[in-house]
Amino acid sequence: MKFPHRMQAVLVAALWGVNFVVIEVGLRDLPPLVLTALRFVAAAVPLVLLVPRPTARFRYVLGYGLVLGVFKFGLLFVAIDAGMPPGLASLVLQTQALVSVMLAAAFLSERPSGTQLAGVLTGSAGIALLAVGAGGHATAIGFALTLAAAVSWALANVVVRASGETRPLSLLVWSSLVPPLPLLGLAGVVDGPRVVLDAITGMSWTAVLAVGYVGYLSTLVGWGIWNRLIGTYSVARVAPFSLLVPIFGLAAAALLLGEPITGTELAAGAVVLVGLALVVRAPAQRDAGMLEAEPSTRPVATPSPQRRTAGTGKNLRE
Repeated sequence: MKFPHRMQAVLVAALWGVNFVVIEVGLRDLPPLVLTALRFVAAAVPLVLLVPRPTARFRYVLGYGLVLGVFKFGLLFVAIDAGMPPGLASLVLQTQALVSVMLAAAFLSERPSGTQLAGVLTGSAGIALLAVGAGGHATAIGFALTLAAAVSWALANVVVRASGETRPLSLLVWSSLVPPLPLLGLAGVVDGPRVVLDAITGMSWTAVLAVGYVGYLSTLVGWGIWNRLIGTYSVARVAPFSLLVPIFGLAAAALLLGEPITGTELAAGAVVLVGLALVVRAPAQRDAGMLEAEPSTRPVATPSPQRRTAGTGKNLRE
C-alpha cells in the first residue's frame, strides 16, 4: 500500500474518531434516527446534482445505502442513545475489521496472508484490552446494537468491493439518497411524527454543526476516501486501519470532553499499532483490484532475435 494512501487511511480514522464525540453532542438535541437521516441528507444535497451517476449497478447503490445508512449508522446512533458510551462504542465497532476480512475471504475470495491475519487478531486483542480499560458500563441493548452495526459496516465494505465502482464519490452521494426516508419513517413510528417535526424545525446551532460534521467531514470526506481505498486495494488491506479509530476517539474525548486516558488504554493503543503495522507491511496478495505493483515495474516480454527476424520477413512478404 502506497505511503500517501496509508496517510489518507489514517486521516479517515482521525475524522471518524472525533465523530463519536460529535455524535454524542448531536444526540443531545436530536433523536438518533433523525440525526442519522439528516446526516445523509447533508451528504446527498446538493452534490447529487453535481456528480455523475455511479457506474455500479443499481442494486449495489441501493444495497450500500441500506446497509451503511439504515443499518450501520441507524443501529449505532440508537445504541449510543440507548446507553452505549461513545468511547466504548468506538471500540466495539472496530470488530468490523476482523469480520470484514472473514467476509471478504468467504464472498470475494480475498484470502488474507498469515501476517495480515495475525495483524488483525493482534489489533483486535488491543481493542479488547481498550474495552476493558475504557471504563463505564454499557446497556445490554446498546452493546448488542453496536455489534450489529459492526457487522453491517463489514457488509458495506464487501458491497463496495463487489460493486466494482469506479466513481467512489458518486456511489457515496447517490446511495445517500436511500437512507433518509426509511430512517424518518422509523423515527415517526418510534418517536412520533410531532417529535420528529419539532426536532427538525427547532434545531439549535449546535445540532446544525453536528449534522454538518457527520454529514460532510465524516461521511463525504471520510467515506469517500475509504471507498476509494477499498476499491483500489483488498478489504483485508484497508479495513484494519479502522483499528486506529478508538485511539483518535479516546484522544478526542480527553481533549474535548475532559475524559482521562488511563495507562491501560495507552498500552492497548500500542498493541493496536503493532497489529496495524503487521497488516500494512504484509506482502500483498495478487488481486485484480490491487495496485501494489505499478505497470512500469512489471517485466515486459521481449521477443527473441529469431522471432523478430521471422516477423520482419513475414511483414515484407505481405
